[in-house]
Amino acid sequence: MGMIERYAAYAAAFEEAYESDNWSVLEPYFTEEAVYDFIAAPPLGGRHEGRATVLNDFKDAVNGFDRLFKSRKVDLLEGPVEKDGDVWVRWAATYELEGAPDLRMEGEERASFEGDRIRLLEDRVTDEEGAKIGTYMAAHGGKLS
Repeated sequence: MGMIERYAAYAAAFEEAYESDNWSVLEPYFTEEAVYDFIAAPPLGGRHEGRATVLNDFKDAVNGFDRLFKSRKVDLLEGPVEKDGDVWVRWAATYELEGAPDLRMEGEERASFEGDRIRLLEDRVTDEEGAKIGTYMAAHGGKLS
């Protein structure tokens, strides 16, 4: 199985974990020393080191943000493609909140593999996207439950 196919399997497993709240299904996709780096202006960004920490932080992020909305939809805008030995995608996530306009966030993700496991996963959103999210949260964050 090539990197793109392995990444696609990981992405499907992430959605399975999102639905079931069983994040252990992602263990086979990450090295023990894996790093997840969300590159964004505070308070969004952060670096998470070690597979157990990464999976726990995925769960915390989903429960502390995504699940506060009525719905969440993720679309691939480009990719997955191989770039410089990694798998790269451009994505958009749309969050629906009762009584507020949808929040749409765009970013890029890069997965670096060691064998068939991800050793580094980076998500990047621009400062403009981060500012847009901050403005949205200031205007509508009180509606989150």
